[in-house]
Amino acid sequence: MPELPEVETTVLDLKRKVLQRTFLDIWTDAPKLIKKPSLAEFRKEIKGKKIIDIKRKGKFIIFYLTGKKRLLIHQKLTGHLLVGRWKREKGEWASLQKGPLEDPMNRFIHIIFFLDNGLMIAFSDLRKFGRIELLTERELENLKDLKQLGPDPLDKNFTFDKFRQIIQKQKRKIKQVLMDQKTISGIGNIYSDEILFRAGVHPFKSANTLQEKELKKIYRNIKSVLKKAIRLGGESISDYRRPDGRKGGFDKERKVYRREGMPCYVCGTKIERRKIGSRSTYFCPKCQKL
Repeated sequence: MPELPEVETTVLDLKRKVLQRTFLDIWTDAPKLIKKPSLAEFRKEIKGKKIIDIKRKGKFIIFYLTGKKRLLIHQKLTGHLLVGRWKREKGEWASLQKGPLEDPMNRFIHIIFFLDNGLMIAFSDLRKFGRIELLTERELENLKDLKQLGPDPLDKNFTFDKFRQIIQKQKRKIKQVLMDQKTISGIGNIYSDEILFRAGVHPFKSANTLQEKELKKIYRNIKSVLKKAIRLGGESISDYRRPDGRKGGFDKERKVYRREGMPCYVCGTKIERRKIGSRSTYFCPKCQKL
């Protein structure tokens, strides 16, 4: 699932490409991706709306449109947004641009938004778990999923003192806490593993037992890992691609995630994989002692 760096990369790329553009129409072969309103009403409402701004909230993408409308998109497990030009051939959409948009991971197009300058915004989603809603300003403000989100780890108000207060109340494993969107928003499976490895903290440690120096290391690495991942355009080890179809560049920075059985880059010990809940967790048993 795209995490904070992938969503932020998507927003930054979209802002460079489609701000001030106007929606003309929409095509879809998966109307269930549109959760609100009905497809007919969605098409009617979005036509003629101009994109004023695009922002990220946790893992959500929000298009701010004229008429006080808000287009909410959650890419979920395998979804990603693309910007380009396509044509319909033999029941599939083929890119008119040679290059990254022809990546096989970009072929699962189930929604296309047509813009006034000939560009299109496509939603590619292998599993079709994505979520798209067109809301009023008030509906967005009152949306439960957004109101329940924890603080954004890259917000200037997310200080170490605030982080420490959050963590010291938690009896769960530190990895579970980092991944809980109601506690801290935006961090998922990939970056929680990478953050904890760099901090030298075992993912199974109870959060409320962590020492001050451990908390400081985690806090610093939350900031540094997420910022570096954004600079590199996110992680594309799985389905995620940037809006121009390219892979993100964080893969070369990956130290533990999906490296089970491979030597640790620091000490040479084999990376282990264990489950926390239903999620695989990767760590070095020597560098991250329990």
